[in-house]
Amino acid sequence: MTTRQLETIWAPRMLGILRIMTALLFLAHGSQKLLGFPASEFSPAVFTLPWVAGVLELFGGALLVLGLFTRPVAFVLSGMMAVAYFMVHAPQSFFPPLNGGDAAILFSFVFLYIVAAGPGAWSVDALRNRRLTVSEGI
Repeated sequence: MTTRQLETIWAPRMLGILRIMTALLFLAHGSQKLLGFPASEFSPAVFTLPWVAGVLELFGGALLVLGLFTRPVAFVLSGMMAVAYFMVHAPQSFFPPLNGGDAAILFSFVFLYIVAAGPGAWSVDALRNRRLTVSEGI
């Protein structure tokens, strides 16, 4: 396998897998907060900040799994995770392994990367772009 094959064939596929798996993990946090699955003792009150975070996690995660509106959704979620880190985790300790903010930092930067790189393979956005390109005769 050549470097060119890695770049043209496998890079978009691996980006798609990164997007889908990250979104599924993120979606699980929202379903836990809002739907109680997987089972959790924490259930935020409606319209509180944790509830809004759960809504963004659930619906934003679902949109990213599908690859629909990928860049704007990833931008919002990246910002949400940065805010979550500084509001919840950073005040506990400067060091992420001690303050439990590892996942928040990682989610924030993966989403930021997706904003720049796009959805990768297997996304509704890619299908929509392909259809627009064909219909415009490009």
